[in-house]
Formats: sequence, structure tokens, C-alpha cells
Amino acid sequence: MATKRISDEPAFILHQYDWSESSLILEAFTRHYGRVALVAKGAKKPTSNFRPVLLPLQPLRLTYTIAGDGHGEIHALKGAEWVGGHIMPMGDALLSGLYLNELLMRLLAREDTHAPLFDIYAGVVRVLASEHGEALEPVLRSFELVLLREIGLLPDLHVETATLAALRADARYTLVAEGGLRAAQRDDRSTLQAIHWAELQAALADDGNRFTATLRTLMGAGIAGELKTQLRALLQYHCGSQLLRTRQLMMDLQSL
Repeated sequence: MATKRISDEPAFILHQYDWSESSLILEAFTRHYGRVALVAKGAKKPTSNFRPVLLPLQPLRLTYTIAGDGHGEIHALKGAEWVGGHIMPMGDALLSGLYLNELLMRLLAREDTHAPLFDIYAGVVRVLASEHGEALEPVLRSFELVLLREIGLLPDLHVETATLAALRADARYTLVAEGGLRAAQRDDRSTLQAIHWAELQAALADDGNRFTATLRTLMGAGIAGELKTQLRALLQYHCGSQLLRTRQLMMDLQSL
């Protein structure tokens, strides 16, 4: 059976499971191959070179082999190298990073490539490791928006979803799971002005620095809470009825 070798692949570890007394199954998010499952044999041994490297929210270069066509299989990890560049996020930033990882685990199919999402994720992790406060909210919202777009769950934000009619400049709109973007109703908890939705749509078309810069500006305009509420509801809907574990943990900590 032919074996393919993937070398020096940019990646992050999303989650790990015990496989045996000495080995682990890893869920990794790679730039060119999407979410992949890997077996790290002997990774739990005290002498393993994998032990200090296979950590979440750390940029890595992975080498692994794929047997046969490899689709849907667990691949064999052969090497892992820490790229460096930042420390492990701590406190609220760590919880935010684990929240991103849980979203990727729940919403990404294995071995679907999402390079733009990987790049946004890597940028968010750098911010989580180095900054707090005003920088945190824009990068989290940017990740949520790009994730929804990449998996086909974000409608165009410059038109009403049901009618494809242009947004009215003087109206407010809300994003809902089963109806997309629609005109706001009296009992809607969170809404945004048409111009804000149009600015988000324009920023999404550019990605990169302009996208995050636009979100920073919009957060300063007071839309942070409204946008967060709508995106979290949409993500929760598509993740299923069960509350995300990281969201529940955040809520429990806030109630102490």
C-alpha cells in the first residue's frame, strides 16, 4: 500500500484523546489539509519528544504519513516542531482560545481545506497570547464571521436573505439561524443598522488586516454586544442544542 508523507505542515492542536497507556489521538488544524486526526505513538512517555510540543494554541510544524488514499483515516504522526513566536495564552484569553478550538471541532469536517480560516485563527491566537482588552473582541468576531463564511453558513450581509432586496439605509436588520439577514422586528434582542452590515460585507471581501481594522472601528461605534449576541446564537444553532462546553465554563466562572 502506497504511503504519502506530509512534511513541515503548519498546524495547531485542537484536542487530544488517550489512545493507549502511552499514545494519543490528536485532532489537528492544518493550513493545507484542514482538520486531520493523527496518532502520536508513545507521546505520553516521559522521554517522548512529543510531550512538551503537542500543546493547544501553539504554532507547530507537523510531519505525518498517510496510508493509501488516506481519506477519513487516522494518520501516523512522525514529527512535531514548535515554531515559536508567542507564549501560551492565560486566563480569559486561554478560555477564548479553547472556545475557538471547540467551534472548529464541532463545525469543520475532516480534511476540508480552509486556508483563509487557518490564517485568521493563527492571527487570533497571536492576539490572545499578547493582548487583551480592546483587541480581543474584534479578532474573536472576525474569526466567527470567517468560520461561518468558510463553511457556507453566513449569508450575504448587504441584502435581505429571503428577498435579495438591498438593505434600506434607514432600517435595522438582524441575523437569524433559520432566516438569514432580515428586517428587525420589535421583539428582536439584537440588531444592527444597514450600514454596519454593509461594512462587514465589504470587509469580508478583503479579509486580512482591513477586515480586522474595520471590526475594530465598528466595535468603537458600539456594535460589539449586538454583533456578538447574533453570531453566538447562529453558531450555537449550527453546533446543536447542547451548550458549548467552553461557553458553559465561562458562564460558571462569571457566576462565582
